[in-house]
Amino acid sequence: MIKVLTTVNEVKNIVNKLKKEGKQIGFVPTMGALHQGHISLVEKAVKENDVAIVSVFVNPTQFNDKNDLKNYPRTPEKDTNLLDNAGVKFVFMPSETEMYPEPDTRIFDFGMLDKVMEGKFRPGHFNGVAQVVSKFFQIVQPDRAYFGQKDFQQLTIIRKMVKLLNLNVEIVGCPIVRGTDGLALSSRNKLLSEAHREAAPSIYKTLSESRNLTVTFNVKDLTDWVISTINKNPLLKVEYYEIVNAETLEPINNWNDAKHVVGCITVWAGNVRLIDNIIYK
Repeated sequence: MIKVLTTVNEVKNIVNKLKKEGKQIGFVPTMGALHQGHISLVEKAVKENDVAIVSVFVNPTQFNDKNDLKNYPRTPEKDTNLLDNAGVKFVFMPSETEMYPEPDTRIFDFGMLDKVMEGKFRPGHFNGVAQVVSKFFQIVQPDRAYFGQKDFQQLTIIRKMVKLLNLNVEIVGCPIVRGTDGLALSSRNKLLSEAHREAAPSIYKTLSESRNLTVTFNVKDLTDWVISTINKNPLLKVEYYEIVNAETLEPINNWNDAKHVVGCITVWAGNVRLIDNIIYK
């Protein structure tokens, strides 16, 4: 039976007990409104550790749009049931004041990692992510923490944060989970209108097709092709599509500029912002 924890002290007491027993802790930080993508992370955490702890907390410091924060879907009871069924022992559902008894003024230096792509369009977002995740790591002291590759830039930044703070936690990146039509699962999908939900799978369809064009297209032409193909649908509007070095996240000019290359995209479907990516090599 899952236990719901709401205070930092409750979590710390349980973690201390688990550590004394030599138990390994797997941790999955979430903002709730859980779907099969989250559950795939959770199941991996359950399988690879003695105990899995999941947090459900809509973190205000990573939102630079107050409406986005207000409208973010919240389904705590459903989330708890899903986690219970997945074998999670503890879910941490703190209040805002519990996580931020005083304002967190820390500023992280991620170099260029948080200046490109999402960072360009959502200034301060990744600093807020680093604030809350580092707080969770301090509270939960996990051996392993699990993050989805859908948020490719976030995963890269979390790995950098762990190095910067010299934290003893293994960051495990997990594959994107998609619906049968290819759309990457996201809590925001719940906010899509029927028409936009129908249009959204063309994002991944286009990204998939672009993989086959790397032989004949240079980086710039392929970038333009992806953007124009998706924008042909009047219900979708690309905010950015960038083909980047998977390690530094800096844009590349030629396919041989980097050993590992990823294409990252953000698309507006009405007033809902969808992100996705594709690994080229």
